[in-house]
Amino acid sequence: MNALTVDSRPGLRPGVRLTRDPVRGQAALLYPEGVLLLDGTATDVVLRCDGERTVAAIAADLGRVYDSAPVADVLDLLADLVNRRLLAVDGTGRPVGAPPPAPAVAPPPRPPVPAGLLAELTYRCPLHCGYCSNPLDADRVELSTSDWCRVLTEARELGVLQVHFSGGEPLLRRDLETLLAHARALGLYTNLVTSGIPLAEERLAALVAAGLDHLQLSIQDSDRGAADLVAGTPAYDRKLAVAGLVRRHGLPLTVNVVLHRGNVDRLLAIAGLAVGLGADRLELAHTQYYGWGLRNRAALMPTPDQIENATRDARLVRQRYGDSVEIVYVLPDHHAGRPKPCMSGWGSRQLVVTPNGSVLPCQAAGQIPDLGAESVHSRPLAGIWYDSPAFNRFRGTAWLPEPCRSCALREVDFGGCRCQAYQLTGDAGATDPVCALSPYHHIVTDLVGATTSPVPMSRRRSP
Repeated sequence: MNALTVDSRPGLRPGVRLTRDPVRGQAALLYPEGVLLLDGTATDVVLRCDGERTVAAIAADLGRVYDSAPVADVLDLLADLVNRRLLAVDGTGRPVGAPPPAPAVAPPPRPPVPAGLLAELTYRCPLHCGYCSNPLDADRVELSTSDWCRVLTEARELGVLQVHFSGGEPLLRRDLETLLAHARALGLYTNLVTSGIPLAEERLAALVAAGLDHLQLSIQDSDRGAADLVAGTPAYDRKLAVAGLVRRHGLPLTVNVVLHRGNVDRLLAIAGLAVGLGADRLELAHTQYYGWGLRNRAALMPTPDQIENATRDARLVRQRYGDSVEIVYVLPDHHAGRPKPCMSGWGSRQLVVTPNGSVLPCQAAGQIPDLGAESVHSRPLAGIWYDSPAFNRFRGTAWLPEPCRSCALREVDFGGCRCQAYQLTGDAGATDPVCALSPYHHIVTDLVGATTSPVPMSRRRSP
């Protein structure tokens, strides 16, 4: 990324767009895997970022609207947006275009207001990856096209700004174009999370025409043989071809790689492959031990030495490619001693709708006994989000046990992952055992320090 100066000419990066949210009554920048809400001043600055005007000219123009608009303040705001990879100053930035009209003043929304929806369209998948987080006993029932369109409409009315179409393999739904078009018409930012295997160029063109904003492509490994072994089918070459199609159609591309004991030692080669494919973002995501990943944990969990080496390699990746590609690498919480905030807080910013219509606070929450999860068939999404037992059970911090209740970080990690706590202790309300302060932390240290030989990963089969 080029350095920002008063002579820079900022504009929106590809894949970023501005919207006005009638639920919150404010503007927002929508981008791959994220939403940034803007106040009035920030909105006025962004509206002037057309790739032609300099920072100095933007500040001067703002000075005619506000009593004063110091160049230093404008520079600080724009620098933050450049660092977030929302604005470009390398000549590729583009104007915002005509933004939607300002929304009518509405009553303040009832907090919390969700920003993202994970729409799991199907659990069917052409791959058999042993780390898949989908349920082992996945239901074959899937919502109809009209059901999904209603869910998307209700999600937008609730305040959702971004939808992630996922699975399984969402491309196996023949109505995906219809769902994309409906989501885009509602003003939602649309992400497609896919293996890429069923994606022909004609289908991709139809998806782009329907309103697809961004595509996330999974890659199993940099080594062809190892990648195909994990996928359970010859998929490596097909994925590389799909990445080329995505770039030719001008979509922002995220490459997602699930790291595990079998591939983490090739992190540098994996990153080089992703960059060579033209990725705008690279997610190096350690295995989450849910579903099939939990069943195969003994074969998947890296050793402490592997994690130490991977952390070093991730730093090298950022040094090599960080100026041109967004690199996302998070130390796996089993090895970190601190839990991560699940979904940015239970029932806080995200919700999940499964293929059969169950509404969950997170992708794996269906395993928790007596959760009280409801279906989109039972009542509107807003009623489920605000009033269902499933979303209120662990919302906020009032429910936290000790030592979380007295912890200075309770508003940061919210006690960690509820599903992980249940899997490791049998109690979804327990302090996440990955936390060094948890009375159950020994469970995690025993798992991490285990020296048993890995067993072959069993292959998941499409339900």
